[in-house]
Amino acid sequence: MSLNWKEIDRILEELDLVNSHIQKIRQPDFKTLVLDLYKPGNRFPLLVSMKQGKVRLHRLTGKVTSKIPLQRFAQLLRSRISGGRIVEASQLQGERIVLLKIRRAEEETCLYLRLWGGNPNILATDSEGIILDAFFRRPGKGEISGKAYKPEDQITSASGLSNKPSGKEKIFEIRNWDGEGSFNAFIEKFYKSREDEEEFKELSVRIRKLIDLKLAQIDSSIESIEEKFLQTGGFETYREQAELLKAHLYEISPGMEEITVDNYYNNNEKILIKIDPTISPSQNVEKLFKKYKKEKAGEENIRQELANLKSRKASLEGDIRKLFDPDLDLNSSLDKLRTYAAEIKSSPEKKIKDKIPGLQFFSGDFTILVGRTALENDSLLRRYIKGNDYWLHTRDFPGGYVFIKYKRGKSVPLETLLDAGNLALFFSKGKKNGYGELYYTQAKYLRRAKNGKKGLVLPTHEKNLSITMDGKRLDKLLNRGKFDA
Repeated sequence: MSLNWKEIDRILEELDLVNSHIQKIRQPDFKTLVLDLYKPGNRFPLLVSMKQGKVRLHRLTGKVTSKIPLQRFAQLLRSRISGGRIVEASQLQGERIVLLKIRRAEEETCLYLRLWGGNPNILATDSEGIILDAFFRRPGKGEISGKAYKPEDQITSASGLSNKPSGKEKIFEIRNWDGEGSFNAFIEKFYKSREDEEEFKELSVRIRKLIDLKLAQIDSSIESIEEKFLQTGGFETYREQAELLKAHLYEISPGMEEITVDNYYNNNEKILIKIDPTISPSQNVEKLFKKYKKEKAGEENIRQELANLKSRKASLEGDIRKLFDPDLDLNSSLDKLRTYAAEIKSSPEKKIKDKIPGLQFFSGDFTILVGRTALENDSLLRRYIKGNDYWLHTRDFPGGYVFIKYKRGKSVPLETLLDAGNLALFFSKGKKNGYGELYYTQAKYLRRAKNGKKGLVLPTHEKNLSITMDGKRLDKLLNRGKFDA
């Protein structure tokens, strides 16, 4: 329900706009305008809303956040009336059209606030009534630059009664109001409550849909990785064959393609071991050991990916519990939803692309990405890492690359740096030492090594970081003890 003409009169009476100076023009969204006004002893923002069902103007005491850049009409007002003085503020014929006459130097601008529920608009004209611009340009109604604006004609047309203003033909009353505080404050609270409820519903649906979609994607990934995990576990066979072959090297003749030996790992049952006749017996042993190490590392990677996915699933389920806590009041719930929506907007990683290579962790507001292999490192560097992201790597041990995703306007806190440093040490050959020297720099200072291996980079402008492995910190990051691989 928008304001009626009597309510607008009451608001204008309380505002006492005449002789107020316009200090600033703001546009929080595509249907709202805010004029920051000042005169000695009275400084306040004036809100004009053209939202369907909530068309109104009133004094603004709460904060509004600008969600969009300043648009065309607001830019015109900023150049035309900023610094000007309101010399007249009245409602035309009680017809929900407020006229603000603004004088700056010798120039006069008429600002018409048409607060009609079904057809609101703001029009700026010169002193002759020629439209300078309109908040909503409507060529079919003549509401465009250069046309003459005659609000009286619109009033007559809207009423359908010649020379009889529409608003006066109906009986309107000021809505129930306890009389405590100003009517402006009552109206502001009334509409803010409605807008908060609508915003809560919209954010709830949008965020819950996003989280549910992400959970479905993670569940699908977990199912796929668990199936892959069932196919692993054969790496011990390669080690056993390598040990058995090593014990029977003296029995292998040139050109042999297989050998049958007693398997002392399984009650001395006979086992057939394939042999590559193009390489020596000792090289065959080494080949089997390499397969063993590769398959074992592959299974460990699968375990890590599974734990990481389960960790992210638990984090999202925790988000649901925090965001949709039935014990929270509307204001608290809305604040949480707004914060979460802002995090999603400013940090695409919060939405998590499951196809991103490597592992993902969260440290406060920051996202940490870990590449464990040359292929993952290279893919991260090429597709997911920006120049301001931070890169960490162990100095004296081979290992994975760790990246801290940059957040605009925020420096990386020490706790996040220590989290990333521990992950860099954990996913390196220095893991067993429990201590290591790292270097870190921003990705824009990395240079690819000429003719180097895939993913190999050389840092410049690097800084040093000494890390002693922190078991509790790693338990929290890796969720060890919470999930079974």
